[in-house]
Amino acid sequence: MPTVSAHVARTVARHVDHVFGVMGNGNAWFLDDLTRSTRARFTAVRHEAGGVVAADAHFRASGRIAAATATYGAGFTNALTALAEAAAARVPLVLLAGDEPTSGPRPWDVDQIALAAAVGARTYTVGRADAAATSVIAIEHSLTYRVPVVLAIPYDVAALEAGPIPDAPEPALPAPMAPTGPFDAAAITDLAKHLATAERPLLLAGRGAWLAGAGPALGDLAEATGALTVTTALGRGVFPDGRYDLGVAGGFGAERAMELVREADVAVVVGASLNQFTMRFGDLFAPGTRVVQIDTAPAATHRHVGGFVRGDAALVTRILLAELNTLAAKPSGWRETVDVAAARRYDTGPADGIAPDGRLDPRAVAHRLADLLPAERVVVSDGGHFIGWANMYWPVASPDRMVMVGTAYQSIGLGFPSVPGAAAARPDDAVVLTTGDGGGLMALADLETAVRTAGGRGITVVWNDAAYGAEVHVYGRQGITKEPMLIPETDFAALAEAVGAEGVVVRSLADLDRLAAWAAEPVADRRFLLLDCRVSGDVVAPYQEEILRANRAR
Repeated sequence: MPTVSAHVARTVARHVDHVFGVMGNGNAWFLDDLTRSTRARFTAVRHEAGGVVAADAHFRASGRIAAATATYGAGFTNALTALAEAAAARVPLVLLAGDEPTSGPRPWDVDQIALAAAVGARTYTVGRADAAATSVIAIEHSLTYRVPVVLAIPYDVAALEAGPIPDAPEPALPAPMAPTGPFDAAAITDLAKHLATAERPLLLAGRGAWLAGAGPALGDLAEATGALTVTTALGRGVFPDGRYDLGVAGGFGAERAMELVREADVAVVVGASLNQFTMRFGDLFAPGTRVVQIDTAPAATHRHVGGFVRGDAALVTRILLAELNTLAAKPSGWRETVDVAAARRYDTGPADGIAPDGRLDPRAVAHRLADLLPAERVVVSDGGHFIGWANMYWPVASPDRMVMVGTAYQSIGLGFPSVPGAAAARPDDAVVLTTGDGGGLMALADLETAVRTAGGRGITVVWNDAAYGAEVHVYGRQGITKEPMLIPETDFAALAEAVGAEGVVVRSLADLDRLAAWAAEPVADRRFLLLDCRVSGDVVAPYQEEILRANRAR
């Protein structure tokens, strides 16, 4: 007879094609049935946080929900930081976890329900009579609210026989949120009138617009209004026509591009939360700009928003297009007067790539890598000072090709375990990890996982400045002692070789030529490539300067 764990495994496998995690006492029965009886693929990681990170990255790169699994107690608490990141980023995933027996906690058990709730995740606990139904409810909740959930299997029921596995109902998911009532209708009409008369219209879109499938409609809106476009870091590539796109809003944006944003007289924000980084700490728009937000949030998410329409990004954009058509609106013509390519240009550093301290200038490295990296790629990013370089210099084709796990919760050390999630989600693409030496060392347990799962499709760029760069540039410059911020220079190339990858120490731009040769080799014949870039700690990313100015102003 199938066990409770079998009921969970086979039900979850109907909706999830990949599970990541570490086997332990609490999830052994679940993993046994998952691997023996379902088509879902299990990928072992080396740290429980890595399982949740991989499932998170899988969703961001594919739009398909994935699952992670961990045992109870220490296995569960190891996963909490990654669970908090998924909750903060509104990423749906299921963490299948062992839990304390129904008879009560043992010395090594903790209150996992309380811990999950503390980081924003709801727990569903299965029983002998309802394991399949509870599993579906957990998946339904995760997909409906775009949040991670915990599906807990008490230790003393995991192996109990539970009878034939029922045909549990499919998750019932809500329809896209439509604007309702006279206030929303009036707000859309008012916005259409403002856009029809705007001289310098601007559209800003974020990850929410991508998840809603609003890209084509936004492209039509940009064309109908003659608007320039700009995105959040997580929305890069959402507009189908990149000719008039100013890049990323906020500190990752080029200075002239951000000046153009401030010239806008009407700005429409679609599916973007307008956090402090996107808003340049309140300086993104000029005081005279009419800012209108379209979002599924209950209300506007920034005080500079002057108008708000609640609804699905794609639905509202199409209604807005119809209103513009009724008004016989003509494109403003603004975007044809702007040299967008010049506005988006970044400083690429010295021609030889060497900073005054004799180490590589990271701007020159990032610029050179943009020409060498495989075109069909998904970029995954750890957190740290270096995040500016990939976001500024490496274009991506769409938002699901730039995966930044850690930024929502301000965590580092989630880079290497992001690779297996992205590799499983996009089996035909190169997976490029950008990470720092601090975060890289923190995530070192899953360097082996990254190498094993991505193989010849995998590339890691380590921005090795022998320091926690963000702390140095924000707090070191305020006079705080730098000693705790420094890291003895680590040979990441040697660490990569130890787990079967090819490691290259990069001290000059010429050393990057190995990437060009690697890319020309057949995927099956090459190893995972790690570029250990010895960069200067004296070159500060512009967004970091912005953060420093904001901190000083407080």
